[in-house]
Formats: sequence, C-alpha cells, structure tokens
Amino acid sequence: MAKIAITDGMAEDAVLMLRKEGHEVDLLTSTSNLTGYDAVVIRSATKITSNVISSSPSLKIIGRAGVGVDNIDLEAATNANILVCNTPSSSTQSVVELTLGHLLSSVRHIPTADRDLREGQWTKSNLKGTELCGKRIGFIGFGRIAQGVGKVAKSLGMELHAYDPYLPEGIAKHEKCNLHENIEDLFKSCTHISVHCNLSDETHHLVNLTTLSMMPGIGADGIECGNHLVSCARGGVVNEEDVLIALNQGILSSCALDVFENEPETTHPLLNHPRFHGSPHIGASTREAQKRIGFEMANILIDYFNGITPKSVVNKGVLV
Repeated sequence: MAKIAITDGMAEDAVLMLRKEGHEVDLLTSTSNLTGYDAVVIRSATKITSNVISSSPSLKIIGRAGVGVDNIDLEAATNANILVCNTPSSSTQSVVELTLGHLLSSVRHIPTADRDLREGQWTKSNLKGTELCGKRIGFIGFGRIAQGVGKVAKSLGMELHAYDPYLPEGIAKHEKCNLHENIEDLFKSCTHISVHCNLSDETHHLVNLTTLSMMPGIGADGIECGNHLVSCARGGVVNEEDVLIALNQGILSSCALDVFENEPETTHPLLNHPRFHGSPHIGASTREAQKRIGFEMANILIDYFNGITPKSVVNKGVLV
C-alpha cells in the first residue's frame, strides 16, 4: 500500500476512501519533507519545484486536485519519471458560475453599489449599467469552462467569439461560436473578454494594454457598453499593471479577477480601484466541486496503485 501526502487539504470522505483502500494518508502543511512518500496531492497553494522533486526519491505520482499545473515543474517530474495527473472536469461548473457572477456584477455595478450603501450613500443615479444581451463575449481559450459560460451567455442573448489555436475542429461550430485566427481580432470584435487558458510562456501577459486598447467599447447592438474583462483562469495571463492603466485611462470600464500573478495578493493598487472587484482564487471553492475533486483524485490514486494508468495524465511519456 502507498504512503500519500496531502498538502492543501482534501474532502474528508475522499481521504477516508483512500484509507479504506489501505493507503497511509498524512495531511501536511508543506512539502519540506516528502521523503518516503509515494504520492503527493496538492492544490494551487503548493508549488512542486525541481528541488522538491529531487529531494523526494520515492515519489511516483503528483496529484493536482484541480486543473492548472503551472505550480508543478513538469519537466523535472517527467525527468524523474513521476506521473502528474489533474482533475480536469470536477470544478468546471463552479468556475462557470463564478465567471458569470463576476461578469454580471461588473456590468450592473453590484460591488460598487454595495460599497456605496455600506458607506451611507444612495448613488442610484451613478449606477446605470448595461445588459449582456446584444453584446459580443470573447473567450481566450474555449475549453470546458468557456463552453459552459458560453451556453449561459447565449441564453442571455450574447454572441460568442473565441481565440483558441488548439481547439479541436468542429467544437466552435457546434457551440455556435465565432473562432478567430489571432488574439488581436478577438479583442477588436468584443466588448466583454473572459480568460480561460492555462498559463504558459505563450499566454503570459497575453492580456495587456495593447490588446485591451483594441476593444471597441460599443456593443454589437450599438449601445455604448464600455469594455469589460473577467479572469477566473490562471494568474499571469493578465498583466495587472496594464489593467490598472487601462482602468485609469477609461480603456477598460471594469475588471474582475479571481486569480493573480502573485498569490496571495492583498497589496496591489488594482485592488483599490473603484471599477475593480475580485475574489481570492475561489473558482473551485464550492462544497460540490471539492467533493467531486476529492473523489476524482482518490480514484486516480487508487487506480494508479492498482496498476491502472489514470486518464488525466498531464506529462505524457512517463513509464508507468
């Protein structure tokens, strides 16, 4: 039976499931000593660096309880023949709903209205919003989560656009989404942008002052609706310094972020801007998602230690 470390917490029922299979499970607060562990399960708070990997000679599998794996040195893991697996579908619905919550909050000034009321101000005349209906929403990345947001956006009367050079053929057409060949065309076409891609060298600061400045500010319905940005994907795709400039210059009407380049983030001046609102990386933080993620990861580990290769392997080519 395996010895498993869990560093960022896990659903209690999922931990119990692993223990019932005979595995030894320890809940740790860091990766400072993974000696003797066959597996480690992390979320976004823990970083698995090359140093962690080199100092963990018995490690066979890294489980990412969530989607993004930019906090794992994949090259070092692959070189050490360590399998990396994530749980790509368990948090989809939760992130879809949070994205929509941020989008609706932005265009109807809900955070501003709440702050004003708490300060004893009745600012009704300053809070005229716009509808999502009749506007174009642009997705950077059009995977499961973006497609989920797109379904709701279509039901609200939005027109779907996306930039995703890795999207399998036929998906955009099936979802009635206009696919763009480059990121510039996407920004030129859309007043609402939602980020749904992984962080990589290719996507780092893909959203910046240059691309934001291309947004039209006028919806497909001819209404001056301003420009709006939402990201519940990965920190670092959005250049936060450029977003602050864009808000100050009126290029952006609103920005809502659930993810930041440096986390935890509590001091960036963007947080104090009146047309910004955010959340502390809570996209997957629902009871439902955490239960699904826990069980999915538990099943991945149980299968692996029973000789079954998991389907959600991130680093292909590792000998199992």
